[in-house]
Amino acid sequence: MKLWQKALVSVALLGALFAFIPWHDVVGALRNLSAGIWVAALGAFLVGHLVGVAKWRLIVNAGGGGLRGTDAVMCYAAGLFANLCLPSIVGGDVLRAVLAGRVTRRKEPAVWGGIVDRLIDTFTLVVLMFVGAALAHGALPGVWATGLRAAVAIGLVGLAVFVPLAWRRPLVRWPTRLRRPVGRSLVALRKLARSPGPAIAAALLSLAIQSGFVLINVALGARLGISVPVAAWFLVWPLAKIASLAPISLGGLAVREASLAALLVPFGVPVALGVLSSLVWQTLLIAGGLLSGLVWLALRRRPSARSHALGIGAATASGPRYG
Repeated sequence: MKLWQKALVSVALLGALFAFIPWHDVVGALRNLSAGIWVAALGAFLVGHLVGVAKWRLIVNAGGGGLRGTDAVMCYAAGLFANLCLPSIVGGDVLRAVLAGRVTRRKEPAVWGGIVDRLIDTFTLVVLMFVGAALAHGALPGVWATGLRAAVAIGLVGLAVFVPLAWRRPLVRWPTRLRRPVGRSLVALRKLARSPGPAIAAALLSLAIQSGFVLINVALGARLGISVPVAAWFLVWPLAKIASLAPISLGGLAVREASLAALLVPFGVPVALGVLSSLVWQTLLIAGGLLSGLVWLALRRRPSARSHALGIGAATASGPRYG
């Protein structure tokens, strides 16, 4: 989809949500969310991304990247800030990989590290989703619980059948428009198979990060008046995040809100509270992205930085101006 089409989807969905939710419920819920709670949530969000820096650097260096800690923070912060400016979070991954490749002068480990990192994060979201589904069905009415069990069974069978077929299917038999992403994903998976140690460590770190983000939403949701089991959050939040990865909106905006609200309805949560909870999380994403931009700006101006010596942020013959 083109950029204007993604913008249209986000605007249309947000307009529909804002038109139908009862605003008096939203205002009443917001009164229960203090500034202190929000700041604490932002702090926890940033800590999660600091762990994310270590995870991403581990993967890049496992491929021979040689990325230093401070440079890893700078590149990661740049990618997090770029998520606010680009039409999808994949754009932030690309900028992060470009900067890491220029800093280390080893482009391949930076590129494949980013792809592997995204695959691991998606895999951990799926794991959390299935764990949440297994634990949350007891909190649903009979028909919803039955449907959830059926969906989990179908999903597990689908994964068991699809993954081996996708792994063995020759690339030339995939549709032309899918060959490039499928090929990159398969190469990344084979790299993971050859280096299981760093991959396992990164997967464990990813599980900790994503679980922490779910718990942040649990705490914020409780302050807003959402009273559902924690297991339900481990089901609905990863599902909403996976839905937001679909390239049909601006960085998942409005798709995530609509998905989370719809997924919380079977647990008895009003749509207004579901949308509000996702929008509060969106404020953390925006604030975290802006702070990351300041970190990027500060670190790229270090007089002794290797990245400064390589000319990142200045116009060079080798590439455009970044930052």
